[in-house]
Amino acid sequence: MDKGAAGAANVFFEKFGAGGDLIAVRAPGRVNLIGEHTDYNDGFVLPMAIRHGVTIVGRARNDRKLNLYSIDYDERTEAVLGGAYDTKPERWSLYVEGVVRTIEDETGGELPGFDAVITGDVPQGSGLSSSAALEVATGFLVNELFGVGISREEIALFGQKAENNYLGVRCGIMDQFASCLCRADSALFLDCRSLDFENVPLELGDYTVMILNSGKQRGLVDSAYNERRRACEEGVKMFSQWIPGVKALRDVSVEQFERYSEELPEEIKKRCRHVVYENRRVLESVESLKADRLERFGELMWESHDSLREDYEVSCDELDVLNELARGLDGVAGERMTGAGFGGCAVALVKKNAGSDVKEKLTVEYLKRTGRELVIYESDAADGVRCLEI
Repeated sequence: MDKGAAGAANVFFEKFGAGGDLIAVRAPGRVNLIGEHTDYNDGFVLPMAIRHGVTIVGRARNDRKLNLYSIDYDERTEAVLGGAYDTKPERWSLYVEGVVRTIEDETGGELPGFDAVITGDVPQGSGLSSSAALEVATGFLVNELFGVGISREEIALFGQKAENNYLGVRCGIMDQFASCLCRADSALFLDCRSLDFENVPLELGDYTVMILNSGKQRGLVDSAYNERRRACEEGVKMFSQWIPGVKALRDVSVEQFERYSEELPEEIKKRCRHVVYENRRVLESVESLKADRLERFGELMWESHDSLREDYEVSCDELDVLNELARGLDGVAGERMTGAGFGGCAVALVKKNAGSDVKEKLTVEYLKRTGRELVIYESDAADGVRCLEI
């Protein structure tokens, strides 16, 4: 029996009454170990699923209503499938409704509704993919409740489409794929163009993964994100004049970049340099993990943060302070910001025997430097979405 699911089931019976067959599912958040801002450039990423996630307990209905209750918001909401989709006001339940409507769109059939209780422990606004976890948990629940027969890959794709089409967010596919397809003790190497993936053994041994929540909300970064995306697209146009077959920055090698980089305007050069080198860092990281060369993997993490700070310019004072502090501590093999940037979390590879000392020094010094409380999570690589025993 899963204690979290059992607790959610008790709340379910309080809100919706006893009886019927309950199904409980849990989808994890993720932390991207390396490969930032490469996804929308058809590049490579290397996330792992974390212990924090979203749990949904649900029961089928015989009508088209979605009755949803969030334990965390203490809020109940209702929607009717087939009716008008109203995005105002913005609310958490739109993610659930959007996924269900997307499954209907993609499979061409009408689905019954369901009652559901939802709870999660992924910090929102931290870059650990609380929204993707909710989308994946919803898709998996629908598949289990109604036998739709969709694959894990389709659940991930439908979650992305829901966010694109129903929430108006131009997200990539990494977060949903990680929540669906990661395995315990593995990182997920994903080719964001082909969607080919490989579970790469993450044998941490004497190390642990620490997630450092800066406490700085990412806020409104849409304009900065769009500016960087446009710079990458402009770079592709220029490289395609010199190199046949370039459709995205993933098609440009480091050697080709160095050959033509002086022809690029300075800002476009910096943005492209990050993406081209970051793709190579992901590929080298995969080889390092397979060869159990965690020290080299840590070095690549440091390099990634430097590039995100200097070339892509998506870091912030808080994330840079964390990186500076981590570099001065024994036992930290590597550390980098993770996620879109401008706030959120960093990820660090830390020796287990130094873990307590690292936590204490980071927490104390970060508070002194920023006035913010640092929250630290430790996680091994967790499984993707799954059913839970109630």
